[in-house]
Amino acid sequence: MTQAPSTTFSLAGKVVVLTGGAGIYGRGLSAQLAASGATMILAARNVAALEKVAAEERALGRSAHVRSLDLMVESSILQLRDSVLAEFGRIDGLINNAVSRPMKSADAPLADWEASMQANATGLFAITRAFADTMATQGSGSIVNIGSIQGMVGPDYSLYEGLNMHAIPDYFFHKAGMVNLTRFFAARYGPRGVRVNCLSPGGFFTGQHPTFVERYTNATFLRRMADEHDLGGPVIFLLSDAARYVTGTNLPVDGGYTAH
Repeated sequence: MTQAPSTTFSLAGKVVVLTGGAGIYGRGLSAQLAASGATMILAARNVAALEKVAAEERALGRSAHVRSLDLMVESSILQLRDSVLAEFGRIDGLINNAVSRPMKSADAPLADWEASMQANATGLFAITRAFADTMATQGSGSIVNIGSIQGMVGPDYSLYEGLNMHAIPDYFFHKAGMVNLTRFFAARYGPRGVRVNCLSPGGFFTGQHPTFVERYTNATFLRRMADEHDLGGPVIFLLSDAARYVTGTNLPVDGGYTAH
């Protein structure tokens, strides 16, 4: 029997793990996914910040839980997976949203690049493999990687001219790699019912310098930067049964920035 659209786009009954649930992207995603009916597990190193988010969501009658996660430690990743399975019996979705940003400029010490690799490359691979293995055993699941348009295009230095802002090389490197790692895992786990997709957001408004905001806004078709309401819908789609035949794709959510 064909599902009704409202059911197809719902996350009701799904157990979803969101890494980095209190940050720039994470707070909006936490609210929107929980509102869609998911049992949300928020995971990051800063457990106190996550507890605050979870309490706010539970006060609205939503299901939100907190776990500790250090992406730089494989045992922490496996402990997260196993604790979720022990309590909820299954894992239907994983959103790889957490990111480490130790590099502050292209001239940063090489140690900062190496630390970034540990979390954003090795950690991404480790958690995706661990959770995809579990989903494959179940015969179903959806993984959404939160990338960036900086994994799709080179830096436009004219946006930063005269401002104390920088294009950071490790971010470009990792987000580009995330797109093709998405394709790798989609191919590897697709035959066992697991879908893997990437979402690449554009510039997100966080109170940047007005000159930057004006320049960036003028570079988008929609003439604005992204906000906390813009990412949840596409993520919910990719996690839901509405996207049951969508895998291995990279979806730009950028107001048209990369469509020039």
